[in-house]
Amino acid sequence: MKETNKAPAPDLMDKIVALSKRRGFIYRGSEIYGGLAGTWDYAHYGVALKNNVKAIWWKRFVTDREDIYGMDAAILMNQKTWQASGHVSGFSDPLVECKKCKQRFRADHVKKVPADPVEHGLIGKALELKGSIAYWECEDCGTTNVVNTRQFNMMFKTNVGAVEDDDSISYLRPETAQGMFVNFKNIVDSFHPKLPFGMAQIGKAFRNEIAPRDFLFRSREFEQMEIEYFVKPAGWEKSFEDFRKEMHAFVGDVGLDDKKVHELEVPDGERAHYSKRTIDFEFDYPFGKKELYGLAYRTDFDLSAHAGMSKANLEYYDEETKERYIPHVIEPSFGVDRTVLAILSNAYTEDEMGGEKRTYLKLAPSVAPVKVAVFPLLKNKPELIKKAREVYEALKKEPAFGGAVEFDDNGNIGKRYRRQDEIGTPYCVTVDFDTIEKGAGVTVRDRDSGKQERVPENELSKYLSKHHTI
Repeated sequence: MKETNKAPAPDLMDKIVALSKRRGFIYRGSEIYGGLAGTWDYAHYGVALKNNVKAIWWKRFVTDREDIYGMDAAILMNQKTWQASGHVSGFSDPLVECKKCKQRFRADHVKKVPADPVEHGLIGKALELKGSIAYWECEDCGTTNVVNTRQFNMMFKTNVGAVEDDDSISYLRPETAQGMFVNFKNIVDSFHPKLPFGMAQIGKAFRNEIAPRDFLFRSREFEQMEIEYFVKPAGWEKSFEDFRKEMHAFVGDVGLDDKKVHELEVPDGERAHYSKRTIDFEFDYPFGKKELYGLAYRTDFDLSAHAGMSKANLEYYDEETKERYIPHVIEPSFGVDRTVLAILSNAYTEDEMGGEKRTYLKLAPSVAPVKVAVFPLLKNKPELIKKAREVYEALKKEPAFGGAVEFDDNGNIGKRYRRQDEIGTPYCVTVDFDTIEKGAGVTVRDRDSGKQERVPENELSKYLSKHHTI
């Protein structure tokens, strides 16, 4: 059996998008109305996969630790939050617009090309810019354009309350981090933690991207998993390195190939204004090596900014040294949707089985939306259906499988296997006549190899657990 996920990159992305819709993972947002760019709807299996990712993350970074406190801050916040953080004045991207088709792009994403200003009727513009001029090629219509950028603030602005004026302005948060920073004092007062300690949050964020693209990779509504870890100003390096290792461990938790994850040390001049050190964890997506996660040393920038704007005392009293100071922050940041996309592209596999081409998702059992599927061999035999339902209901109640067990009698058994393969179900259990008439147990089929094995019914749960289905 030969398998590959080395299809040409654009072709692979098209296949992943098609499978995601066909098998009920992800749909285009508002599709019946022509869609809304940069929005995606998670369907039944997509929700399950995403929830598994979030549960794994929460377990590793919150429940398995003693030093991190969970948060779920409001999406809408007082506008002064975003003034203090610098988002109102500085959260923008350079925008360019094609002079012909009027499509808009981020200036740092367009293809720069050499051009003759006379040939393209741009001599006047070139003189106006005193010869310092560059050109870019529109990826939609191919027109060569002069660079003429303007800044575009990416926050979605709204108003809170019945009156629309400057005082009622709020924003859909562009990141979850600030909801933790403004609650720093509350956590200290409620729990009296000792440094170092952190806050963790999973939640939606919103950015009015100029040109959303690449399926889930760059969208206008997305979900983040973030930690703000507060440390003493000296010795921050240890916490930074600890989280660096933990982030690689999480990559393994969700079944990603660590060889496809690469660290990029972001140089001076390219880091965010608040960061003294940043590592981008990049993944080999079908469309290229792009950022998956980030690890930043934010110093005391955020707490100091909020202390200045709010006039609240955000100093920490160190009982050991009897000093007061504003802690510094290490921030591991994870994109939920980018993780889902990485998982799908990492798992997408094509092979041949029984002389036929097959597509399947080689998902790690930890993230698979369905752990086990149970079939009756034939859908029109009541005795098979009854026994298969008994097996299904018993597995469904097993805590080890978390309820992620599915009963499937739709179509012939070959089609059911193919459907479960595309969903990424690690094992299928089939009840046949030997199960009923001879007490010969059930047949368990392995997704990746297609091999089948007879397993006694009373040993089924143990067998599946042993084979890492959970």
